[in-house]
Amino acid sequence: MASAGAVRSAIIALLVLVISATSAAAREYTEFSPAPAPAPMEAGAAAPATLSMAIVSASVLISVAEAVVYVLIELFIGSLSFDPIVVSLLVPGMDVNGKDDLKIPLLEPSEAVVLDIKSVRDVDQGVRTITFKIGGMECASCSLSIESVLQELNGVKSAIVSSLQGQAVVKYVPELVGVKAIKEAVEDAGFEVTDFSDQDIAVCRLRLKGMACTSCSESVERALSMVEGVKKAVVGLALEEAKVNYDPNVITPDCIIEAVEDAGFGAELIGSGNDGNKVHIKLEGIVSPEDMNAIKCSLESLDGVNHVEIDMEECKVTVGYDPDLTGSRSLIRFIQESGHYQASLYIPERRHETEKNHEIKMYRNQFLWSCLFSVPLLMFSMVLPMIPPYGNWLTYKLHNMLTVGMVLRWLLCTPVQFVIGKRFYVGSYHALRRKSANMDVLVALGTNAAYFYSVYTVIKALISDAFEGQDFFETSTMLISFILLGKYLESIAKGKTSDALAKLTDLAPDTACLLTMGDDGNVISETEISSQLIQKNDILKIFPGSKFPVDGVIIDGHGYVNESMITGEAIPVAKVPGDRVIGGTVNENGCLLIKVTHIGSETALSQIVQIVEAAQLARAPVQKLADKISRFFVPTVVAAAFVTWLAWFIPGACGLYPKSWIPKAMDEFELALQFGISVLVVACPCALGLATPTAVMVSTGKGATQGVLIKGGNALEKAHKVNTIVFDKTGTLTVGKPEVVSVVLFSDISMDEFCNITIAVEANSEHPIAKAIVEHAKNRLPDHKSQIGNNSAVKDFEVHPGAGVGCKVGDKTVLVGNKKLMRLSNVPINPEIENYFSDNEKLARTCVIVAVDGKVAGAFAVTDPVKPEAAHVISFLGSMGINSIMVTGDNWSTATAIAKEVGIENVFAEIDPLGKADRIKDLQARGKIVAMVGDGINDSPALVAANVGMAIGAGTDVAIEAADIVLIKSNLEDVITAVDLSRKTISRIHLNYVWALGYNILGMPIAAGVLFPFTGIRLPPWLAGALMAASSISVVCSSLLLQTYKKPFTYTK
Repeated sequence: MASAGAVRSAIIALLVLVISATSAAAREYTEFSPAPAPAPMEAGAAAPATLSMAIVSASVLISVAEAVVYVLIELFIGSLSFDPIVVSLLVPGMDVNGKDDLKIPLLEPSEAVVLDIKSVRDVDQGVRTITFKIGGMECASCSLSIESVLQELNGVKSAIVSSLQGQAVVKYVPELVGVKAIKEAVEDAGFEVTDFSDQDIAVCRLRLKGMACTSCSESVERALSMVEGVKKAVVGLALEEAKVNYDPNVITPDCIIEAVEDAGFGAELIGSGNDGNKVHIKLEGIVSPEDMNAIKCSLESLDGVNHVEIDMEECKVTVGYDPDLTGSRSLIRFIQESGHYQASLYIPERRHETEKNHEIKMYRNQFLWSCLFSVPLLMFSMVLPMIPPYGNWLTYKLHNMLTVGMVLRWLLCTPVQFVIGKRFYVGSYHALRRKSANMDVLVALGTNAAYFYSVYTVIKALISDAFEGQDFFETSTMLISFILLGKYLESIAKGKTSDALAKLTDLAPDTACLLTMGDDGNVISETEISSQLIQKNDILKIFPGSKFPVDGVIIDGHGYVNESMITGEAIPVAKVPGDRVIGGTVNENGCLLIKVTHIGSETALSQIVQIVEAAQLARAPVQKLADKISRFFVPTVVAAAFVTWLAWFIPGACGLYPKSWIPKAMDEFELALQFGISVLVVACPCALGLATPTAVMVSTGKGATQGVLIKGGNALEKAHKVNTIVFDKTGTLTVGKPEVVSVVLFSDISMDEFCNITIAVEANSEHPIAKAIVEHAKNRLPDHKSQIGNNSAVKDFEVHPGAGVGCKVGDKTVLVGNKKLMRLSNVPINPEIENYFSDNEKLARTCVIVAVDGKVAGAFAVTDPVKPEAAHVISFLGSMGINSIMVTGDNWSTATAIAKEVGIENVFAEIDPLGKADRIKDLQARGKIVAMVGDGINDSPALVAANVGMAIGAGTDVAIEAADIVLIKSNLEDVITAVDLSRKTISRIHLNYVWALGYNILGMPIAAGVLFPFTGIRLPPWLAGALMAASSISVVCSSLLLQTYKKPFTYTK
């Protein structure tokens, strides 16, 4: 058997070499031979035709030869076994999966195989696949040698190399072998590796703890970026989250969390890149870890299961799945049927809300504990001494100059300084260890200076009988108490910045009514289930007043749906069978049956939340100011405090200012020390760090409730500068549902044949006008059905962007489009047709010509009504100082008529999608800040080219990558809302900077004693600490005022 196998392999390899060489030569000849230029039908024109026929004949002969060789192999060897090597060489890009693969042409052109560099996970066995290109291969023996080298690597499951395509597909186990080792093995074999994806990119989200200011967020980013395998890290201060792109072959999320903790901050994993749809399942009947592992392996073997995570201690399993292949109920049923286990849905608690409440409670408790010590201390140091009969006992001397008041103040201050204030020491230690400084450093320096100087005075009073110094224990205690009060109020205010997002998250109901349908379409049963158990294609019953749990399509019933919580539109929308509904909206009246189309992370509500969360995590360019200041803020403050102390101590010691300036019971050193401590604690870097992210959080959340999704601070900052808005026509300024108002024949063709031909062509187009024409043509036919037969099959369908479409219907060549397409195709247009065009274009109608075999057969006149609010919106934008321009692929007459109706003066017509982008670039070259408003269908190039892209009328399709701002409704007034909200937000950010910088710029000189010589006003350290806390609170409260935002314009009929 071994010799027979060797002989068979040798014969196959020999035949492969022959076929490969012949095929490669034929391809090279056919691909690189110059195409014959078109020439008149003269005697000399036969040569190019003969050459073309020769090339085609050669290709056909080679294909026949390959087929014959396969048959010979079958006859000679017996059962034909498709060796992967042979398949990879003869059929480039083809993977051997079964008999269906044999239908692929053996000599498929190389252009038909797109070689994308990819790395995907084989979820069944934890195997990954990587595809890359190899240079320097000359024959099949090269591919064989590379395959043998790769297969020798421990961890490589399979390797298929195609010499013709210069491509390798390698399946490997990442735990055993890395992609770098695979690349080096090929290079060591003497071949060049190109377009090699040397890493997978995975994404994880972390919740962070312990960040106080911009310096903290920068420290976390810096710590993450220094970790090997981390490609990008973005940290949101206000959101207290981090998004990390990393190479899973190099590092794991646990290592990333460890790096954050080493930097002195807390971190926990809240999501990863495979968190598409997942279900949490609680298991019962587990007796050993082997049971859990068996369940995990069983689940991983199911189709549609992406990943499985098990919790041995809690007996819980988390399963990520593809909703198109399986669902949560199916997974639970599978576990229950696979053994003696009980499985039930487990809904984990919302840890973010729990942690927020815990943080608020922690700061409140710490503040109350500090008050328990600081209030009596304040009484002993500042109140009772002012009341002689009641405070005399505090001056009783215990030994030498040590009084009862000193000892009491020391005892009351110490717990606050070292127990309650421990967080400041810990924060300072971690900050200094990573060679940075934050607010904790300032607080620790200020309180330690006050405390340890006070301890010095106590010791001095104990050992001296003439010392008359004053302690500052109340300074340290009151300072910590006020800072904790500020943190408590700030945490409450920061929690409210995400209220809008929390309300969106809570829109979906917890339960749903699931219907079980019989084969005859009747309802068999109704069951109330958790919304987490809904699967695609389920039939749900929605009662009046109930919310839709997921996205779906109405299959039975009529009613009105309130979509205000998603779109901001207060008026309920009428819904009939076939209409889409959005999860989280309310069924006002009527009992509706819906078929589920999207669940979990695919629903419109989930996508809205994802966009808003991503926007809140992104860093706005305006925040760069705070980032720059934070780098040198704390060192500058420390230096300023030291200079302040010197500036007051040295002149005082030298007698350069009157002794009367020094308060009683103080000396020059103590006065200078108080000024220095006040400078330390009045400066607050926190307010600067919160100025931008809190405003962005509130505005993006508020915009989401108004139906305006803003993708981050960058989009906000660009949108507020917009002075020119370019509108698409169809679906943007117009309703987007064209209607055919007339049809005319210009030849002797019958109306039925004309309609049938038009339907055959336009049925392949997704353009709104094409759909309107198809619908109208069908209505003109008997029984409203097209009579296209097999002899009228559509072939060679071709789209001409901005002009129309063309194809062959049977033996007829048909063109459907505008005059531009007719001119390009040399189709004559007579005066009668021109008159028909001009008459309709004056009425803002679009004319679509149908040409058959080079002659105009007829034409359709299509109108698309203008949105009723369009003219009012354009006028309002003008009052905002924004110039409006319309750009469309429609003809000039129709475009001019529409523009005149809505009040737009500048029009660009008869422009294809790429031309729209060019017009926007021309405007930008003239110094304009341009926003493009389009329906997202064919406007992607223009949306990307514009400074700000706005996709309008996205409906449930909210994840439009090209747009910076997504307007869920089709209402143009949201364009005004988007621009106005961005302007209000940027203004609020600037005001926040005024608050933040104002406290520091005004507070530090006053704390340093600039006003003291002239007015006698000085800022005690405890009051300086209160001002520092107030600065952060004022910034957050200023951002919260954006929650009162109202639309500047609302159209009413």
